[in-house]
Amino acid sequence: MEHIVTANGARIPALGFGTFRVSGPDTRRIVPAALKAGFRHIDTAQIYGNEAEVGEGIEASGVTRADIFLTTKVWVDKYGHDALIASVDESLKKLRTDYVDLLLLHWPAGAALAEPVAALNEVVRAGKVRHIGVSNFSTALMAEAASLSAAPLVTNQVEYHPYLDQSTLIAAARAAGMSVTAYYAMADGRVFDEPVLKEIATAHGRSVAQVVLRWVVQQDGLVALSKTVSEARVTENAAIFDFELTAGEMAAIHGLARPDGRIVSPSGLAPIWD
Repeated sequence: MEHIVTANGARIPALGFGTFRVSGPDTRRIVPAALKAGFRHIDTAQIYGNEAEVGEGIEASGVTRADIFLTTKVWVDKYGHDALIASVDESLKKLRTDYVDLLLLHWPAGAALAEPVAALNEVVRAGKVRHIGVSNFSTALMAEAASLSAAPLVTNQVEYHPYLDQSTLIAAARAAGMSVTAYYAMADGRVFDEPVLKEIATAHGRSVAQVVLRWVVQQDGLVALSKTVSEARVTENAAIFDFELTAGEMAAIHGLARPDGRIVSPSGLAPIWD
């Protein structure tokens, strides 16, 4: 399953396996299953509380660490210089690795960005992190973070699904050579009852989840995170590279976007969105 998005020097597998809200035991079980199904991009975060189980799952899978693109994120209470450096060391220990492929600032949280961005660059120089980026940043904050950073930012990980128009952010990321990583692609389950998506899925003999993931990765420079705790669903979600949506189908899915489509916008963490 070698489908790569290139962004500012990073080679990111276009389909990632996310572990948000996945319990420790489920993480330990499902990460090896995802790797067995062909996933080579695993996404976690300090705040998910499952980095240790992700590390155990990777180790148990037998897949070489060098063949896996591993992402984690720094939580907002660790944005001070020393706290960030210490938190990265802790993440590496839990993940049972001496480097992560991608480290993200998890939310802007109204923070002054100079200090955490400088610390991100420091862990890159130390060889603990290959690439850096942001998550849940607006176009303005993304540009600010990029301007403060010597190392290029390679992604902005944001909520993105058929009900949320992210064209402004995606265009800005592309212009900056960055990718956009889509989380919540299933809109917290809302997509499964969508007639437009059901019709497209039937036409291709696919599931709605496969259609949505395909719609994301078929857009230039986009990475999709898929999440499930079911082994059968893992295999299904991995199988999205042997069919293609038509231009009309892509447009029909884009047409589902609506002004109130955003689901995730926690007060105190979220920026002023585009």
